[in-house]
Amino acid sequence: MHETNRIEYKLQLTDELEKEVIAFLNYPEGGLLFIGIDKSGKVVGVTDVDKLQLKIKDRLKNNILPSCLGLFDIIAEEKNRKDIIKIIVASGPEKPYHLRKYGMSEKGTFIRAGSAAEPMTAKMIEKLFARRTKHSLGRILSNRQDLKFEQLKIYYEESGKTLNKQFATNLGLITENKNFNYVGYLMADENAVSIKVAKYNGETRVELIENNEYGYCSLIKATHRVLDKVDLENKTSSRITSKKRVELTLMESGGSARSYNQCYRA
Repeated sequence: MHETNRIEYKLQLTDELEKEVIAFLNYPEGGLLFIGIDKSGKVVGVTDVDKLQLKIKDRLKNNILPSCLGLFDIIAEEKNRKDIIKIIVASGPEKPYHLRKYGMSEKGTFIRAGSAAEPMTAKMIEKLFARRTKHSLGRILSNRQDLKFEQLKIYYEESGKTLNKQFATNLGLITENKNFNYVGYLMADENAVSIKVAKYNGETRVELIENNEYGYCSLIKATHRVLDKVDLENKTSSRITSKKRVELTLMESGGSARSYNQCYRA
């Protein structure tokens, strides 16, 4: 049997173990990784199977994020009177999986392409991560089901759009069982979530000047209030030169003027 999009052979345990497993975790169908078989399919075997199994488990447990525990199985098999290791990898529900060492980057994230593990592009990583976040929040049941969305409707009307009766389904605000999920809770007129914006004197957090909290309403409304606050505080200064007038906001100028030397934290 030759290598395929779902089968990978390794002559021995190498530094590429995590890379190959990550590629299968990110692949829609998962895959099988055999250790003790060369690329041509010839069985060579391994020694000290028990020790090898423990080493593989520890590496996959400690070197891959999000946790892939429960998504792989390590089996010792005998083939042609030689011991080999078979690692069964399921397709993970929290894609993209990546190397802990390199983070969610092109250097640390892989996917199966043909019979090889290839680095993911930044665009692929962003797409999978956005889908993961959406699906994770979408599966969490809201602790309240008496939600109203008048603020959300106003936002859409101001954008020239109207929400129909199916808006909760279309916007992903409900679970498969037709109950409001956590996304719906965040978008509702009333919730217990807020955004805190603090203003400090200088570039450290030593001297707090102002502390505001926006929230307990639709996340869209709260976000707009935060942006309005930032715009209000981000004052523009002008400097007339011999050739032209230069305008800089406080953030663009780095807050160099003593009276405006303030930093913000949201």
